[in-house]
Amino acid sequence: MASIADYYAGKSVLITGATGFMGKVLVEKLLRSCPEVKALYILVRPKAGQSMQQRVSDMMKCKLFDRVREDNPDFHQKIIPVSSELMQPGLAISAEDVEKLNACINVVFHCAATIRFDEPLKHALQLNVIATQQLLSLAQQMHHLEAFIHISTAYANCNRRHIDEIIYPPPVEPKKLIESLEWMDDGIVRDITPRLIGDRPNTYTYTKALAECVVQQEQGKLNVGIIRPSIVGASWQEPFSGWIDNFNGPSGVFIAAGKGILRTMRANNDAVADLIPVDMVINLTLAAGWYTAVHRPKSALVYNCTTGGINPFHWGEIEHHVMSTFKRNPLEQAFRRPNANITSNYLINQYWILVSHKFPALIYDLYLRLSGQKPQMMRIFNRLHKAIGLLEYFSSQDWEWNSDNMNMLMSHLTPEDKKTFNFDVRQLNWPEYIENYCIGTKKYVLNEDMSDIPAARQHLRKLRNIRYTFNTLLLVFIWRVFIARSQMARNIWYFVVSLCFKFLSYFRASSTLTN
Repeated sequence: MASIADYYAGKSVLITGATGFMGKVLVEKLLRSCPEVKALYILVRPKAGQSMQQRVSDMMKCKLFDRVREDNPDFHQKIIPVSSELMQPGLAISAEDVEKLNACINVVFHCAATIRFDEPLKHALQLNVIATQQLLSLAQQMHHLEAFIHISTAYANCNRRHIDEIIYPPPVEPKKLIESLEWMDDGIVRDITPRLIGDRPNTYTYTKALAECVVQQEQGKLNVGIIRPSIVGASWQEPFSGWIDNFNGPSGVFIAAGKGILRTMRANNDAVADLIPVDMVINLTLAAGWYTAVHRPKSALVYNCTTGGINPFHWGEIEHHVMSTFKRNPLEQAFRRPNANITSNYLINQYWILVSHKFPALIYDLYLRLSGQKPQMMRIFNRLHKAIGLLEYFSSQDWEWNSDNMNMLMSHLTPEDKKTFNFDVRQLNWPEYIENYCIGTKKYVLNEDMSDIPAARQHLRKLRNIRYTFNTLLLVFIWRVFIARSQMARNIWYFVVSLCFKFLSYFRASSTLTN
């Protein structure tokens, strides 16, 4: 049987979402590990002030492609951009491009989606469901198509505690929902959204569940596979450790904690943090494309790409390793020393938000106003609270995902493919991965130089001294205002001090007798 790299040799591949986080890693991996791949057609949406060619050119300049660039400086010749707009009928692909794609595409990887949890339902439905329908219609016209791989999410069925590798009945028939929402204005849709999504936390998980149903409906006409990654994080090994390019999900939380902005977060310390490195997801995706094309399963195979049931790591452990990493490798110009805490108690969390977030933000904004600058810290904290609030549902509970299909796929790989396309989550060393993840946010998201760490450490020492000075002044203030003016307060204070002195004297005496 041909290896994965041999299978993709000479193949033309269509990728949606190629300019996104996962899409870029998929393009890089195909070019580096399947160097004989014929061409990668990527659907690209022109942005305001930036043409399609400019977007692709900027993407290929990314550090992510350094290893590919060393092996093949002309790798860009294999990337063929196709102008497209997922919000438009027919994906806004020209007739000429449709004809070209129909004649040559062998494998489709559908990575494009909106991943915003608070996306308006109409918009999420258009991007995650209708666009998937239209891409499936296009795929049915492709003369040489061998596999269609759809990227979903492990949380598409998060209203269940145990999730098997099957496509569950949708919360509503997608076609009926699309027809119903067509005539409604945005205000009506916004009002009925909570009732429509039911026990799902947001429009993202709701529309991804609908998209799986849409894919299932076409499984008789196409060779289909569905990948369900959990919380996709920085790369584990490929093309290098810790690569990340966005603030989404845990990345933004890690940065906020490292900057000293985030001091408290509501989560369950004992809940499994089901992170999955992006390179493992992509390796599984490419392996699933190979298996789907070669073995042609009778029905769509679903792969739960998760770590919690195989190699669990908990939110409390993540907190410890993130804090220790940023204390050793601090971020530049931190607002405060890194010292975030996780609590599952709502009242305690609200107390710390008031004391450690809102009060310091008000003080800092007052300082900015007095110095003639624009206040910004309260606005930053409000955005942070909103982002963390959207993550609370996923950080406060556990799920059990079946992974039989993922294990089956691994068993079909050759020893060489198991190394080249490694998605064995048992090999993950979590403390090492979290450290590389945090350093990756520093290097690749914030673009900070590791050589500036001594200066960043000096800045943390300065912040520590400021904190000690502030606490001392606060103690003196409390003494002057309360204790020095009240006989009862003085008596209580002297009693506490004398009690501490007696305890210390007793401890010293006990130590002397023991010696």
